[in-house]
Amino acid sequence: MKKFILLVILFVIAGFLAYKLLSDKPARPAEPADKPLAISKNSGAFDAAFGILMNDYFAMRDALVNWDTLKADQAAYALAGKADSLPVNLMKADTNIILTARSLAASLSGDAKGFVGEAGIEGRRQSFNILTEELYNLVRAVRYDGETTYHLRCPMAFKDSIEGFWLSNSREIVNPYLGNKHPGYGQKMLHCGDIVDSFLAK
Repeated sequence: MKKFILLVILFVIAGFLAYKLLSDKPARPAEPADKPLAISKNSGAFDAAFGILMNDYFAMRDALVNWDTLKADQAAYALAGKADSLPVNLMKADTNIILTARSLAASLSGDAKGFVGEAGIEGRRQSFNILTEELYNLVRAVRYDGETTYHLRCPMAFKDSIEGFWLSNSREIVNPYLGNKHPGYGQKMLHCGDIVDSFLAK
């Protein structure tokens, strides 16, 4: 009888040890979920062309900072030309994204041409805000990674209570809506704003 009890105890201990070893085994990692297909990095030629387009936009922004409508108009004309000739066929993307990029580039070109027809600097700033939205959507659509780009916001761009947005290749806040020659603030609000989004260079 003692042998039988000893045998039962040994079986219980062996079972407990086997359970302990199995339960301490690290859990098998879950199967990774299906990931969306990533767009390949764009070609160097596309990024170079897009970078030139961005430089024309930045020239517009800088002209608005300095309350210089002539330079802003010149940069807007240049931007419209670059948008019209943007080589979207050089993107490494599927057909739908290429069509979206082509449509956004056409809208950007139209907005840049409309910018020049606006009355005074206030009208141009309103147009610049709309144009910025188009360019922001285009940057996202093409997954531009030629340089780090920041999406910034001014909470008091229009009538001190309506926000406006702009893009920059620097984290420094230099506000094109209030600028450095504002009749009420002078340069006091030149650095008013915050970063709301960013696209990092790869």
